[in-house]
Amino acid sequence: MKMFVDTHAHLQWTSFDNDRKAVLERAKKNYVTRIVNIGFDVAGSLKGIKLAENHKGLYATVGIHPHNADTLSEKTVDKLRELAKNPKVVAIGEIGLDYYRNLSPKEVQKQAFETQLALAQELKLPVVIHDREAHDDILRALSGFKGKIRGLMHCFSGNKEMAQQCIDFGFKISFNGTITYPKNHELREIVKWIDVKNMVLETDCPWLAPQDMRGKRNEPSFLPMIAQEIANLRGISADEVAENTTRNAEELLKLESSF
Repeated sequence: MKMFVDTHAHLQWTSFDNDRKAVLERAKKNYVTRIVNIGFDVAGSLKGIKLAENHKGLYATVGIHPHNADTLSEKTVDKLRELAKNPKVVAIGEIGLDYYRNLSPKEVQKQAFETQLALAQELKLPVVIHDREAHDDILRALSGFKGKIRGLMHCFSGNKEMAQQCIDFGFKISFNGTITYPKNHELREIVKWIDVKNMVLETDCPWLAPQDMRGKRNEPSFLPMIAQEIANLRGISADEVAENTTRNAEELLKLESSF
């Protein structure tokens, strides 16, 4: 039976407060058997862990998003280290750089990123990377940890050369609803080019709904639409996409129990 893993969701977000149970039921009906809720600050990380503790198929990550980089302190790092001991925590993230909004100064973002990469190495956990208009600095930071940490490139937006470098560093490339947008030509070409053994799937819900759902709140049950788009672009079956991306997520994030 085909199964999907949503490697990047934010079900702890307030937009799910009124119908979270129904959202999970729809995910199950659409063969999404495991969902990783991604941390973005301490409170969000903790809420993601609590959700994971209450649902067999849910997992969590802990981390400080680049938007919140100026909140990272030694005390915060200690808190993340403590939270990461929870068996439902599978990665450090989302961490990285965002030069589009620049809600924290660039140098502060870089320091927070490096600090959390070092934390992931210390804890022997993979990382979930946020990269927006910061490709060169992301690669520069990751190159210093080559062979020491692995992870996934969330909502990949680079070119083929960057994708290959990330793969060489031991990272999986994560695709979401943006690949269904007709004008996203370069990313769709990358989907055709990258071997499925290097891909994972995500929704980044509640944002970035697939083309047919644009304007609506995104949710994990839409994940098969992304898999089908990959299948269409590559000329393979959605089952093949599901099989490979699920195996990749399981291996990287050490996922076990499902819904």
